[in-house]
Amino acid sequence: MLSSYRVLTVLLLVLSLLGATPAAAKTLHLAMDAEPVSMDPHAHLSTGTLQFSHLVFDPLLRWTQAMDIEPRLAHKWERIDARTLRFHLRKGVTFHSGNPLTAKDVEWTLQRLKRSESFKGIFEPVAGSKIINDHTIDLITKSPYPLLLNIATYIFPMDRLFYSGVDDLGKPKDAIAKFEPSFARDNASGTGPYTVTERVPGTRIIFERFASYWDTQSPGNVSRIELSAIGDASDRVNALLAGKMDMIMPVAPQDYDQVRLVDGVRLVTTATPRIILLQLNQDRRPEFRDVLVRQAIVHAINNRAIVDAVMKGAATAAGQQSPRDYVGHVEGLKPRFNLKRAQKMMQKAGYPNGFSCTMIAPNNRYINDEKIAATVVSMLAKINIRVKLTTMDKARYWEQFDARQGDIQMIGWHPDTEDSANYSEYLTMCPNKTTGYGKDNSGGYCNPVVDDLVLRSQSELDAAKRGAMLQRVEQLLYDDAAFVPLHWQNISWAAWKRVDLEPIVNALNNPYLGDLVMH
Repeated sequence: MLSSYRVLTVLLLVLSLLGATPAAAKTLHLAMDAEPVSMDPHAHLSTGTLQFSHLVFDPLLRWTQAMDIEPRLAHKWERIDARTLRFHLRKGVTFHSGNPLTAKDVEWTLQRLKRSESFKGIFEPVAGSKIINDHTIDLITKSPYPLLLNIATYIFPMDRLFYSGVDDLGKPKDAIAKFEPSFARDNASGTGPYTVTERVPGTRIIFERFASYWDTQSPGNVSRIELSAIGDASDRVNALLAGKMDMIMPVAPQDYDQVRLVDGVRLVTTATPRIILLQLNQDRRPEFRDVLVRQAIVHAINNRAIVDAVMKGAATAAGQQSPRDYVGHVEGLKPRFNLKRAQKMMQKAGYPNGFSCTMIAPNNRYINDEKIAATVVSMLAKINIRVKLTTMDKARYWEQFDARQGDIQMIGWHPDTEDSANYSEYLTMCPNKTTGYGKDNSGGYCNPVVDDLVLRSQSELDAAKRGAMLQRVEQLLYDDAAFVPLHWQNISWAAWKRVDLEPIVNALNNPYLGDLVMH
C-alpha cells in the first residue's frame, strides 16, 4: 500500500504530465458599468470598444503604462521614407477561426477602418498600404505624418476570410452597422487572448482563453472571464465587497473611502487626458449661435465646484481641451466661472429672462455623469436657462447623440493619438462625412481657421511650429466658447488582492486582461 505522501506525489506528477496543476484554471469575475455594445471593433469609437478589442483582437502596436509604444502583432517596424512605415508581422499567428494572420488581413482591416463612420477621421491622413510579402506591409500617408505609430495602435487586424461573403440574411458579413443587426456585431474572430463563448447583450459576456494564442510569453493565467454589466456605481462596489466580483471598473469617487477601508481590497486610480464636456447645438437652438450666450454658459458653470462636490477631487477642472503636458496646452486658459459676468452677458445678448432648452446625458458612461448633468442644470438656472434633462444608458445614448436629439449634449473624449490635434479632429472641426472630421461635433461649431490649423499641424514635423499651431487652436476655441469644458476625468479600478491589478491597468482605461495574473 502506498503512503499518503507517495499518493500525493504520484498525483501531482500525473497532473504535471497532463499540463495542469490544481490551481491552473483561474476565473475572473469582473463587473463593469456596461458590457460592449457591439462585437464589431469598427462600429463604435469608444473606450468600451477598445477594451473589448484588447480581449478578442490584438493591435499591431500598443501603449505601455509609461505611454511608450511596444510591439504586438507587428514585432518590428522601420521608416522607409517620409511617408512610409514598414511593419513586420509575427509569423505563426492564427485567428480564432484557425485562419493564419497575413498582411492581406492588415490591408483589409485598414480599408475597413477608412470606411468606418467612427474611425475614418483617425485614418484620414493614411493614403493606403502596400503588401511586400505575407508578413510585411507598408503603411503610406498622404503627406509626412508624425503620428503614424500612434494610430497603428488602433489597427486590430480582423480575419478577412471569416468576415467575407454573406450571412444567413444575404447581407455582407463585413458590413459596419452601428446600431442595426449585422454579422460582425454578433460574431468575432480575432487573434486576441480570448474568444467569446456566451453573450447576453446588456447583461453579461463570457470570455474563454484562446488555446492557440500567439503570446506564449504573457504571464496571464486567467482562463475565463465572466463580465457582468452593473450600471449603478454603488451596486458594483457592493458586489465586490460581498465577494461576488474579483474586480470592478470604474469606481466612483464617492466610494473610494468605503473600498479603502476593506482589508484585502486594493484601489488603483490615475489621472487621464479624457475631457468631459458639453456641446451646444447651434442648429437646434439659434441662441447658441451667439458667442455671448455661449460665453455666458461657460461662465455660469462652476466646474471647480463640480470637481470638488461631485467628483470628490478625482478630476481636474478644465478650461480647454488639451491637458498640461500636451503640445496644444495653453497655460493661461483657465476655467472661467463668474456668475455675475455670465448674467451680464445674457442681458447684453438680449436674453435677460433666459430661455428653455433640452439636454441629454448618459447615466453609465462617464463617472458620475448623471450627477454632473443634474448639477449643470441647476447652475444654468441661475442665468435663467431652463433645461429639461433626460439621461439614459450608454447603448441608447449614443444613438440619441448621433441623432442630435438634445440641445445640449454631454461627451467625453480621450485623444486617440494621445495628441492635442485629435480633440479637434473629432469634437470641434466642421463636420464632414467624407473625411470623418467633426464626426462627434454635435454642437455644429465651424471655424475654417481652426480646421486649417489642425490640418496643417498633421504634416508639420517641427515640434515647436506644430505646438504653436495647436495652441492657437485652443485660444480660438476658448474665445469662441466652442464648447463647455468641465474636467479631465480620473479613472479607477478595484480588486481583491488575489488579482495583480497594478501591472495591467493604464491611463487609457484599457486593462490588458490577457496579461492578468490571479493567485
